[in-house]
Amino acid sequence: MDTYTSLREIQKELRSGAVSCVQLVESCLKNINKHSDLNAFLEVYHQESLQKAQRIDQKIAAGTAGRLAGLVVGLKDMLCYQNHGLQAGSKILEGFESQFNGTAVERLLDEDAIIIGRQNCDEFGMGSSNENSAFGPVANGLDENRVSGGSSGGSAVSVQMDMCHVSLGTDTGGSVRQPAAYTGVIGFKPTYSRISRYGLISYASSFDSIGILSKNIADNALILEIIAGADEFDSTVSRLPVPEFSDIRTLKPCKIGYIRESMETEGIQDEVKENTIEQLERLKQAGHQVEPVEFPLLEYVLPTYYLLTTAEASSNLSRYDGIKYGYRSKYEESLDTFYKNTRSEGFGKEVQKRIMLGTFVLSASYYDAYYTKAQKVRRLIKDKTRELFNQFDFLVMPTTPTSAFELGKFADDPLEMYWSDLFTTPASVSGNPAISIPNGFDKNGLPVGFQIIAEDFNELGLYALSDEILKGRHN
Repeated sequence: MDTYTSLREIQKELRSGAVSCVQLVESCLKNINKHSDLNAFLEVYHQESLQKAQRIDQKIAAGTAGRLAGLVVGLKDMLCYQNHGLQAGSKILEGFESQFNGTAVERLLDEDAIIIGRQNCDEFGMGSSNENSAFGPVANGLDENRVSGGSSGGSAVSVQMDMCHVSLGTDTGGSVRQPAAYTGVIGFKPTYSRISRYGLISYASSFDSIGILSKNIADNALILEIIAGADEFDSTVSRLPVPEFSDIRTLKPCKIGYIRESMETEGIQDEVKENTIEQLERLKQAGHQVEPVEFPLLEYVLPTYYLLTTAEASSNLSRYDGIKYGYRSKYEESLDTFYKNTRSEGFGKEVQKRIMLGTFVLSASYYDAYYTKAQKVRRLIKDKTRELFNQFDFLVMPTTPTSAFELGKFADDPLEMYWSDLFTTPASVSGNPAISIPNGFDKNGLPVGFQIIAEDFNELGLYALSDEILKGRHN
């Protein structure tokens, strides 16, 4: 079967009778089986997805199919899908099944998307390489000795290798954009609050966002249009009207600022820098005004992010104790021992490390010294970002300092691992929408990403510029 590049193309073929939803699902299942060694999926809904495809074929014939008919979707193992397993890549949720659909998942189903399975991820979304999963690492489809990126590595590789057409991932500090860069796909994080978080397992609640991984802008924009918007189950979600994101219009020449510090960072890979410079030149040639901009707070973004997210994780993950559901330790001498053993055995090392750091940050003796100070720095970063958007329409920089690194490279050096989040965390700390799009390859044939950040709720402009760039590269 042909590999389809967009939902528009798929639906054209469906209407003509050249292909069926059942055949589309069978093709994805074949690819999942073919690339099982990449470890992208934790569970595949073989029969269920085929049965759903059969029903949608009937709806297409009757003219009653939804807007996403024919789209095969994968879900990161952080999103609730009723009566299906959900573990957040962790042993602590062993045997747990979701009792309801998350809002984003529900809205996909309402439009006849076909969910094919749940995808591997770093435990509770904590990681930059997808090596922290309790179910083993996810390898990059272009080089199985390289990481897929994290924490939505399984979701990115699934799209990369045509195991599904689109994936829903989650992005707390770059967990959709970074793996997208490493795998050569599109990874989008909306403005914080644009998409309801109801049904998303919490890591750091003031940062967590549901993101979208795809191979083209049109599909990404349509998914956002469908899943975004007000939700009675999430008091933090925005109630602003949802634009027609799928109506991607031609962008007028705009003013683009590139973060100078990102290009001068020690350790940035030569090809990442070169490809970024070439992309900036193409933007100038297309008529856009491109200027360097100073962001002196960049060096404070990463420590601010890790102080605040670990504090929130310490609070959010306290609910996993083995009493009501999930993994239970066999050693029950006392309730205190049971709690300690369950959490020690159920949580992986990275999660334990972040819980302990967060607990320390929130302790009475250090609360003001660390947590309060980090919140103040976050405010400064947000204010500086908004100040820059008074001068520029978009801010750009590489998505990551390097291309995908070798599996196990930073196993004994967590600080180097965290450093790979340097360019994605600014938009997470400020809450702005951001996207990673493919930007060529390095000397080893590994993808490089280009990141665009927009003003709050300007996803429409973000898609327009991304679409222009990608179409320019393909012409």
